[in-house]
Amino acid sequence: GIDCHCQYCIPTGAMSMNIFRLCGDMSHVFSIIVLLLRLRVAKNASGISVRTHELFLVVFVTRYLDLFTTFYSLYNSCMKVLYIATTASIIYMIRFSEPICSTYDKAQ
Repeated sequence: GIDCHCQYCIPTGAMSMNIFRLCGDMSHVFSIIVLLLRLRVAKNASGISVRTHELFLVVFVTRYLDLFTTFYSLYNSCMKVLYIATTASIIYMIRFSEPICSTYDKAQ
């Protein structure tokens, strides 16, 4: 059950937030933002592997299936949704968004 001991309502026994996890999450979010901005500003997908991002999406979706069964914290749920949604949007932009998709090198 959830015994609210902090502002994030972390369940008893759940992994608590620490500075290393926060720094790791923020560096991941920063890298996603940089990639999305690069795609939007440069309107170019050269040098980016869509297959790698598709594999990331498979990993995130399977890894975060507990999103529908277990609530750990609002922070945790938001980060999981953010990772899945942004990775899916990167794939969409590379595969279907003009003029980006026409610059994608399928050999990559």
